[in-house]
Amino acid sequence: MLTKLNKDEFDQVYKIMEASFPPDEYRPYEGQQKLLDNPNYQIYVAKEDDNFLEIQGFMAVWQFESLSFIEHFAVDSKYRNTGLGSRMLQEIMEHLAGRICLEVELPNNDMAKRRIEFYQRNELYYNDYPYIQPAISKGRNPIPLRIMTSGGVVSQREYQEIRDILYREVYRVEHKPI
Repeated sequence: MLTKLNKDEFDQVYKIMEASFPPDEYRPYEGQQKLLDNPNYQIYVAKEDDNFLEIQGFMAVWQFESLSFIEHFAVDSKYRNTGLGSRMLQEIMEHLAGRICLEVELPNNDMAKRRIEFYQRNELYYNDYPYIQPAISKGRNPIPLRIMTSGGVVSQREYQEIRDILYREVYRVEHKPI
């Protein structure tokens, strides 16, 4: 079901991204598109079949030696609540190497709680360590989030290693202990 993005499909993915995430959670068009040149970054798309032109959902994934980070995961609103998201997540989890992680909002409202429960139903574990997503690009704001991981809840040391990889490789910032 998931295939690697063809660069000519990027506009469709970006449109879904804009509709699915607040501006502080994704890069401006050019910055997001430029990531396609990074060998550690890949976007996977879900379509009905190879001949079906409409993208139903996508996952933007960073792959590192010991960690795979799902940075963005969204299903087009027309295809939500059909089980597509669960099928996409299960498929990608079977193919990614190492521990898998993603960021989630704090469970401060019903929608955020539902997202966390969705990931928990799909074998990801909520880690309650304080985490701030650095500003994703100039003009965007940092966001308090949490990390969810495959394989169980992580220790504080493992969490710090994950955070340091994300800060260094994805957000290009150095973590400065408080």
